Amino acid sequence: MPPPELWAGALSLLLIHGESGCPHSALNAARLLDRLSESSELDEATRDLCERASNRLNQRQAREVHHAGTA
Repeated sequence: MPPPELWAGALSLLLIHGESGCPHSALNAARLLDRLSESSELDEATRDLCERASNRLNQRQAREVHHAGTA
């Protein structure tokens, strides 16, 4: 199982992003989720959740950057 610090870090960054909209938190959360999803010790359902969450954060970041550039 991945270290608890990775899980705690990803969850903390997700909360920070959700509460403040901080794009750096979203980016770093996605990176940690990617690392977690690469663990061979995770079951497939948890791996899938980590991948989906990372993809969603990355997609949201891409939309926000696009909109920011049009202002």
